[in-house]
Amino acid sequence: MSAPRPAAIALMGPTASGKTALAMEWAHRLNGEIISVDSALVYRGLDIGAAKPDAAMRAAVPHHLIDVRDPWQTFSAAEFAQAARAAAREIAARGRLPILAGGTGLYFQALLQGLAPMPPADPALRAQIAAEAAQVGWPALHAQLAQVDAEAAARIKPTDPQRIQRALEVFRLSGQPITHWQRQPGSDRLPMRVLKLAIAPPERAVLHGRIQARFDAMLAEGFLDEVRALRALPQMQAVAAPLDLPAVRAVGYRQAWEHLDGLIDAAGFRERAIQATRQLAKRQLTWLRGQPDLRWFDPAADQGRLEDALALFLGLGR
Repeated sequence: MSAPRPAAIALMGPTASGKTALAMEWAHRLNGEIISVDSALVYRGLDIGAAKPDAAMRAAVPHHLIDVRDPWQTFSAAEFAQAARAAAREIAARGRLPILAGGTGLYFQALLQGLAPMPPADPALRAQIAAEAAQVGWPALHAQLAQVDAEAAARIKPTDPQRIQRALEVFRLSGQPITHWQRQPGSDRLPMRVLKLAIAPPERAVLHGRIQARFDAMLAEGFLDEVRALRALPQMQAVAAPLDLPAVRAVGYRQAWEHLDGLIDAAGFRERAIQATRQLAKRQLTWLRGQPDLRWFDPAADQGRLEDALALFLGLGR
């Protein structure tokens, strides 16, 4: 008889829903380690505005997939899934519990469901596409994408250079649209039993209030000074279009960058950043509602039900 697959817990939810606090509590209690599933936390220097766990939290509980790239670099979902699988295996081998916590749906999808096979990145072709964009603009390249892959173009915004670039790269490399590749069966799923939990307040107003309060706390903590420090890095100053970098496109950072460029005033920056965060939360909730085998909990009112689900999954008994 084969050995049972090791267990892992996935704490999903929109931004500011309380995932981090719950992950920390459970990691303390259950001999766990946290794997961050957040596309902003992978970047060094994105600390205050990304609500990155501080040094004390990371000393108390081991965290993984935090600060693995510089802000002028990229980190794909495939790279994340490979690194997260390795981290989960190592955690389980130590007899500890992997706790996957975050709100980046594409990262969760890559890890838990696998990614469709697709042509690997081609740095030379990417540079060529970026050069074309510098000449004609990303909306023009989005129009090119619409001609060869209308479905992808309908899904990708003209203001999303990373995904436009990847879709055109895949088509030019393979002659097949990226939607063709995305329909192929996925592989390399996380080889573990996973309890998938969605942590979210049922009332949108509650989440919006948490988002606003957290952003104001970030401002008071020195968020704008953090962005000024990022802008001053020589490697960032060498980037021709920093607003196209995934790190700078992280919610709040783009609006702060535009404010420091003089494009919007302080009040407009705060309003836009809070609104962008609310829109992010809405997209996250939409993605979560489409996930199979996902159980929903209100972090404020459902503590008992959460504990019951955890105990049943881990065989702890209550």
